[in-house]
Amino acid sequence: MTSLQTASPPPIDGIFRALSDPTRRRVVERLNLSPASVSELAHPFDMALPSFIEHLKVLEGCGLVHSQKTGRVRTYQLAPEPLKLAENWLAQQRTLWERRLDQFDAYVMTLKEQEK
Repeated sequence: MTSLQTASPPPIDGIFRALSDPTRRRVVERLNLSPASVSELAHPFDMALPSFIEHLKVLEGCGLVHSQKTGRVRTYQLAPEPLKLAENWLAQQRTLWERRLDQFDAYVMTLKEQEK
């Protein structure tokens, strides 16, 4: 096994995989407002309930949401920690690329000065 291969993918991979689907992103956006039952979450979507529940399983599997069952009602709520992990990763990437673009800009300006 090389240093690039790991036994299991890092948690961030599952988070981005889950967020790559527009239905799951809309569920996360809805849960930003408040916890909701499966039926409340499924209502705006034109799909069979078992298919929708698969989306919830993906979100729960990567830790983006947690569920709790009270009687016959399962309620989902957002788990902010994985979103913070994704946000931090994106911020690191943004910082890296901003630094690279600043270096490139400085290099281009140096070339322009040398042309004069």
